[in-house]
Amino acid sequence: MQTGVLRVLRATAASWWRHKELRRTGQTGQALQLERETVLRDLGYLRQAATLPNAHVICGEGGTFIHLGWTTVSTFAPIERFPLATLAVARGTPFIDIRPVTDVIAFANLPRVARDGSPDPEPWGPGKSVSLTTYVDMVEVLGAKIANDPRPRRST
Repeated sequence: MQTGVLRVLRATAASWWRHKELRRTGQTGQALQLERETVLRDLGYLRQAATLPNAHVICGEGGTFIHLGWTTVSTFAPIERFPLATLAVARGTPFIDIRPVTDVIAFANLPRVARDGSPDPEPWGPGKSVSLTTYVDMVEVLGAKIANDPRPRRST
């Protein structure tokens, strides 16, 4: 594991208000234990983001979400203030920036990304799902910006 990643995760965990309060009240041991648990949990999220077929990070006006199949990690902050999401994208997780999308109705009507990598045979209607690559095709048409594009390179 890169020491830079661990350094960021440790600093983020130590900055949580609850951990700071424990330290302030002299409960340093408990603060350290909670910080270790937080770092281990976040490392697990980073591993999942790197290995799951449809894992991706999406950022919009409502915040930033790391979609990991059946698990979602989120915050109301933009990706610039969510170190875990920033690390996941830096390590190659696909990133969909929907902040430039202006047609929110069309975006809201898009199918969701399949959780387990297997899309529905008919990807329309409520509750339907598609593969991440199909979703990226759909959202890009609406104006989203894509980083770490999961689609195979097209030769022309």
